Amino acid sequence: MQFPESWLREFCNPPLTSEQLAETLTMGGFEVEERRPAAPPFNKVVVGEIKEAVQHPNADRLRVCQVDVGQGSLLNIVCGAPNARVGIKVPCALVGAELPPGEDGAAFKIKLGKLRGVESQGMLCSARELKLSEDHGGLLELDADAPIGGDIRQVLSLDDMLLTLKLTPNLAHGLSVYGIARELSALTGAPLKTPGVPTAEVAHGVVLPVKVEAPDLCGRFSGRLIQDVDTQAKTPAWMVDRLARCGQRSVSPLVDISNYVMFEYGQPSHIFDADKIHGGMTVRWGREGEQLKLLNGNTVTVDAKVGVIADQREVESLAGIMGGDATAVSDSTHNIYVEAAFWWPEAIQGRSRRFNFSTDAGHRFERGVDPSRTVEIIERITALVQQICGGRAGPIDDQSLKLPEAKPVTLRVARAAKVIGMPLTQAECSAVMRRLGFSIAEGDGTLTVTPPPHRFDLALEEDLIEEVARLIGYDKLPTNPPLAPITARVLSESRRGRFALRHRVAALGYQETINFSFVEADWEGDLAGNADPIRLLNPIASQMSVMRSSLLGSLLQVLKFNIDRKAARVRVFEAGRVFFRDAAVSASDTTVSGIRQPMRLSGLAWGDAEDSRWDGKPHRADFFDVKGDIEALLAPRAARFEPVEHPALHPGRAARVLVDGQSVGVVGELHPRWRQRWELPSAPVLFELDLDALQQRDLPIAQPVPKHQAVDRDIAVVVSESVTHAAVMDAIHAAPTQGLLQNAVLFDIYRPIGGAAGTSVAAGEKSMAVRLSFNAQHALTDEQVEPAVRAVIDTLGQRLGARLR
Repeated sequence: MQFPESWLREFCNPPLTSEQLAETLTMGGFEVEERRPAAPPFNKVVVGEIKEAVQHPNADRLRVCQVDVGQGSLLNIVCGAPNARVGIKVPCALVGAELPPGEDGAAFKIKLGKLRGVESQGMLCSARELKLSEDHGGLLELDADAPIGGDIRQVLSLDDMLLTLKLTPNLAHGLSVYGIARELSALTGAPLKTPGVPTAEVAHGVVLPVKVEAPDLCGRFSGRLIQDVDTQAKTPAWMVDRLARCGQRSVSPLVDISNYVMFEYGQPSHIFDADKIHGGMTVRWGREGEQLKLLNGNTVTVDAKVGVIADQREVESLAGIMGGDATAVSDSTHNIYVEAAFWWPEAIQGRSRRFNFSTDAGHRFERGVDPSRTVEIIERITALVQQICGGRAGPIDDQSLKLPEAKPVTLRVARAAKVIGMPLTQAECSAVMRRLGFSIAEGDGTLTVTPPPHRFDLALEEDLIEEVARLIGYDKLPTNPPLAPITARVLSESRRGRFALRHRVAALGYQETINFSFVEADWEGDLAGNADPIRLLNPIASQMSVMRSSLLGSLLQVLKFNIDRKAARVRVFEAGRVFFRDAAVSASDTTVSGIRQPMRLSGLAWGDAEDSRWDGKPHRADFFDVKGDIEALLAPRAARFEPVEHPALHPGRAARVLVDGQSVGVVGELHPRWRQRWELPSAPVLFELDLDALQQRDLPIAQPVPKHQAVDRDIAVVVSESVTHAAVMDAIHAAPTQGLLQNAVLFDIYRPIGGAAGTSVAAGEKSMAVRLSFNAQHALTDEQVEPAVRAVIDTLGQRLGARLR
């Protein structure tokens, strides 16, 4: 929120400098994010009055003006502004003046010069040239009572500081100048000035009939008809200036008045053209299919979850968010209806985002607006309308249906002292609450506070403790050393740390990426086979509507991004959480009820396996390259790979990764269907593993080194084509070799081509040649090795139907 410091000081003016005031607000919880003057530095710009303006003799678009700047003699200034005319007062930059830098960043100095042969002794300025606004359609016209020769910075209060506050969602009571002044008064003890709001004289008795059908949408509705207003009137310069310094441009007198009161007291309102309302108005929830053209030009379709104000024919306004175009005030408006209401925050929250826009009114209502001041706000608006546009006011129709219940909150002084970490007395806590204007009842060591209607954030004891801490001053909290012992959390040697594991993946040539945990809903069905993903109630974007149960989609998005930018080689990985529904999970400090959140590590390899090869022959990353990376990550634990069907992976080119018989992930080539959909030139290879399985490792166990040379035996066995390498190895290692078998390696596979004659391998069979290595702590003889070899052959025959070739 942005506002001028001078406006704040009209309500509360503590004896503090501008810097001290900003620091006080920041330490009180209202962070001043930026503090800057209303205009950038410039000098020697004064108020000048045009006494004469004649056509330039050598230029059709220039005028030669005689300007009085209070120096006795008139200045001769050439000006090209279309509104340069006799009698107006404008900013005049004298010779030697330095104006704010232009777009090139260079300072702009005014010098004595000639324009088309006529001497110019200065420059008449527009608002844009002084960096007051973007208006450059003509000279900045000043009030008629502006003193001639007066410094423009003083005349327009351009040294007034603009404060920009960064407010957290619970500080809705700070979304107005008066609300900030109320907090400043409590923080400093300076008196708070609350101007009285005069009650308008009722000049007619017409009341617009309004029916509130949804008390859960609108708790209080107040309105008044004002007849015979003059919308041709001009918004006063003081109001235009204050709105500009709040970041709001002037629109029209009635709209400006509504915005001004919103910034002043934090209560949004809306002004309807009463002659465009058909019959009365109804406050209700929307109906399916109803449409409304808004003031911003957008046409939206509402439903039963969106509040509306409707007349007898159609919807006229989105409740608490934005008015409709059909009843908007215009230059032809004569009668208006002023509305100020209390909309329940729950009924406004998230509605603007559904229609892809936000408003100042919705921003305030969804956080909570004081419901007790709607009548005062209408009286304030009425006073300004009559002051600027005239008009005859009618009676106020005020309907209170369902207002927030002020539930008392109890503060234990001892608890507050413990949480804040400093000694506190009941008197100190009581003084804080009274400074804030809270109604309190004191007990023995307790304070029971009844929150005022403008404080929606006071619901727990901790909320009151926060009030005590910020009013005492965060800078006054003592600095105490920690009492608890600080001990390092050392991981077991049998478990790798996540940091070390990520470094290990990076050492294999992968680059780490960090992606959002919420992804497109289609990814979950296509890549993870998850038909019921966890949906977000309020997604930040339509393509981020569900929580991911797989990291593969995020990596494919990274790949697509890099390929679109002509990347020739991509190897990326991510370590992050995935999310599954699991009714067995209960809520705790680190878990959410019904949701399991395991950590996964996923990687992707695409393009050449190496940046460059000495022989110049490219080699695309394939399944076996990534399989080797997985084996390196799991080492010294051995992994097995079995064929698997996975929705994201190519059938026949994907495998399940097993460690100690447990599935820990998958690896494979992307399915051709998704490669085509993502428009990838070739298929990447992906893997996804449980991070917990990767972190586990077997500690090395010391074993004696064999003193003798190993004895190798090669065997070739004929098995069915369906027998896998893993099955053969399992059978070999299961053979009773008395511990002599140290290793077994497959080194050849033979299949007959076209049913070749003279071979012992029939169609549908294959020959697998394996080298067996035997060793022991003593020298082995053939009599010891041959029984072991026979045991291996027999086991292969029993388990797999293998026969010696």
